[in-house]
Amino acid sequence: MGKVTGFLEIDRRDRRYAPASDRIRNYKEFVIPLSEEATRDQAARCMNCGIPYCHNGCPVNNQIPDWNDLVYHSDWEEAARNLHSTNNFPEFTGRVCPAPCEASCTLNLSDSPVTIKTIECAIIDRAFANGWVKPEPAERRTGKKISIIGSGPAGLACAQQLARVGHDVHVFEKNLKPGGLLRYGIPDFKMEKHLIDRRVQQMEAEGVNFHGGVNVGVDLDPVRLVEDCDAVILAGGAEKPRGLPIPGSDLAGVHFAMDFLPQQNRRVSREPSHTNQPILAAGKRVVVIGGGDTGSDCIGTSIRQGAVSVTQLEIMPTPPEKENKLLTWPDWPLKLRTSSSHEEGAKRDFAVMTKEFRGENGVVKQLVCIRLDDKMKEIPGSTFTIEADLVLLAMGFVSPIYEGLLEKLGVKLDGRGNVAANVQDYKSSLDKVFVCGDMRRGQSLVVWAIREGRQAARSVDEFLMGESVLPR
Repeated sequence: MGKVTGFLEIDRRDRRYAPASDRIRNYKEFVIPLSEEATRDQAARCMNCGIPYCHNGCPVNNQIPDWNDLVYHSDWEEAARNLHSTNNFPEFTGRVCPAPCEASCTLNLSDSPVTIKTIECAIIDRAFANGWVKPEPAERRTGKKISIIGSGPAGLACAQQLARVGHDVHVFEKNLKPGGLLRYGIPDFKMEKHLIDRRVQQMEAEGVNFHGGVNVGVDLDPVRLVEDCDAVILAGGAEKPRGLPIPGSDLAGVHFAMDFLPQQNRRVSREPSHTNQPILAAGKRVVVIGGGDTGSDCIGTSIRQGAVSVTQLEIMPTPPEKENKLLTWPDWPLKLRTSSSHEEGAKRDFAVMTKEFRGENGVVKQLVCIRLDDKMKEIPGSTFTIEADLVLLAMGFVSPIYEGLLEKLGVKLDGRGNVAANVQDYKSSLDKVFVCGDMRRGQSLVVWAIREGRQAARSVDEFLMGESVLPR
């Protein structure tokens, strides 16, 4: 697995960022790739572990030590084939995945894990540059018609797998273009959208039919769709945002993150806007409530739009700067993480609860907040205010949207409001209807969505054909 003594001889080295003063002037990706030689050296650091714990951290079951070894020996094309055997879209995960595999790496015990995410991205970028990624159409057609509702990473992965075994696959997306939150939620500076476009072109060449601008449940009767198909897969994501029901939440200038981020993504791609009320941070004091990735995306976008200041509030206490390895490894640790957007000029404040929004003439102007102790109890006398012209709520998502599609289908939900199904067959409570991704598991990562899409594809193929050659 790489060079036997590589981890002793070579220090960890990861991709760098373009300077913040330069990158905030545009919406382009700013990660600077390693050279071929440097990437080979990093692959050489992969240890000959008795148990590769990176497998424990990777939801799509990437064969990480295997392609590290292939990169070390400069067999990039075989590394790309290996990588694609478990992951349909490594160019997505190589950019936006938080890399739980690196947290599980044995070398993370000494805070120097193998740069797995960087190597993964280098493999797939080289594969596209050299023309190794080509359409893989099925040799024979099955005559079975399948509809997939939602074109996020789960729907795309499911669609590609099913098309490659010969099914007639139709993907319905309520937005104009495929990609789901990959396209409309993740800012371009983290992942440019031409990456999605070239995959869509590959999938169309493999026989996948995309239907953009069709909101199933509003524009199309889902019951009729189920009747017309041999199988239907629900992959619509978990889009219902967690609200903040406090006084003043109805003031102008208080918005959900997912009302703000898609607008900018559409501007960058020159796609027509869906609203006459643009949400812009230019010249404003911005407060982002929520400390996760979506909050970070709001920060980077606000700074690029020209915000006067950006403050991020998190209700949880400040995480430790370093985790206790003996307690957490190889699991994903809770620790303080500073994103590239934080480095661009945001102020962060932890253990803060927002009690009220105050405004003038119906427009938000101020937040009333209070500090919390370690037990999440309000600290008496700790009330303070923050001036704000724009407040972005980025506190996560609670469930799929029930109105429309799910309501008309009458599909059974679980206790959290997600569509009920297990991970053995991904079958919903309705005959011929399957579900995968965030619509089944709740808000999660791109890498989990790809895994569920692939596994659901196998279950659908088995359901239709009695057996399947698709991997689980």
